[in-house]
Amino acid sequence: MSDVPFEIFLVAPPGLEAVLCEEARERGFAEAKVVEGGVAFMGHWPDVWRANLEIRGAGRVLARIGGFRVMHLAQLDKRARKVAWGDVLRPDVPVRVEASCKRSRIYHAGAAAQRIETAIAEEFGAPISADAEITIKARIEDDFCTISVDSSGEMLHKRGHKEAVNRAPMRETMASLFLRQCGYSGLEPVLDPMCGSGTFVIEAAEIAAGLNPGRDRSFAFEQLATFDAAAWQKLRAAQPAATTPSFHFFGSDRDAGAIEMSRANAARAGVGELAQFVQAKVSEIERPDGPPGLVIVNPPYGARIGNKKQLAPLYQALGRTLSERFSGWRVGIITTDVALAKATGLPFKPSPQSVLHGGLRVTLFATDELA
Repeated sequence: MSDVPFEIFLVAPPGLEAVLCEEARERGFAEAKVVEGGVAFMGHWPDVWRANLEIRGAGRVLARIGGFRVMHLAQLDKRARKVAWGDVLRPDVPVRVEASCKRSRIYHAGAAAQRIETAIAEEFGAPISADAEITIKARIEDDFCTISVDSSGEMLHKRGHKEAVNRAPMRETMASLFLRQCGYSGLEPVLDPMCGSGTFVIEAAEIAAGLNPGRDRSFAFEQLATFDAAAWQKLRAAQPAATTPSFHFFGSDRDAGAIEMSRANAARAGVGELAQFVQAKVSEIERPDGPPGLVIVNPPYGARIGNKKQLAPLYQALGRTLSERFSGWRVGIITTDVALAKATGLPFKPSPQSVLHGGLRVTLFATDELA
């Protein structure tokens, strides 16, 4: 592997770049900085592997492997052929190219991707396949083409242990960043009174136990010429052993199927003994024994006004239950609508900017410790 560092880019959910940057720095990527669409820092291939293994909030990890100015497709074809593809790709592993164009004289992304695929096939010999696990991403912006390889493969919210999901599930990557925004660091219990498939509860339990998010899956970088299997195994073996926190994690839902789903997902994730799931309505939840912690919930939110009016009583019941029974606990509620959040009657702090989730803009409404 080359000793020359290159840019590593962590894809962030729009609006959560700064939160992801904080996590990257905590993980030892001290020079990480917020850039458009994510977080960037300089590093080497072992840093790419470690980012995929350890960072909870990134959607993908991209390795920037080249870049050049380009004004038209013929120039793109010529310069793409000069990229040292053999330094990164293997001639026996299929690849595909995805392109995007913004504020550039080249505006046809499909044609740009096709030119780069042809350059790779003819100059290097790697097969091109629409189903390839290895994806080259070409971003042409302001007439400059940045070439990256997606080192992750499947998106990183796919931890490798969740089989069952509920309707409109929150991705694990986004859930981890919302937990961080609420000040959660793994040192307190977490309760989700509308747990769905258990994402918040499982994510919080994994953080507390010191379990790496990428421990149960494979990555695209294992198919690259830069991959060193022995070094990768050494890196994985060097990770700290999991710990057993002295407190538990709690999920409830009125739907029996959701509880069954959550229990199964928690067991596959290796935190089944840390997480307790019970069927209960919002008005029936009780404060768990032990120290106070964080209540975090992603309640339903109606996309239409009529739905929002129907949901107001649910939010009111949630706020009443938490106010009466959860003194000393903090609360985080993710919803689309300020009026629904206000219906809880909870003393929310000023909210951060909204974030795209499932095509809607959602906002985290968080409190300090309840009186």
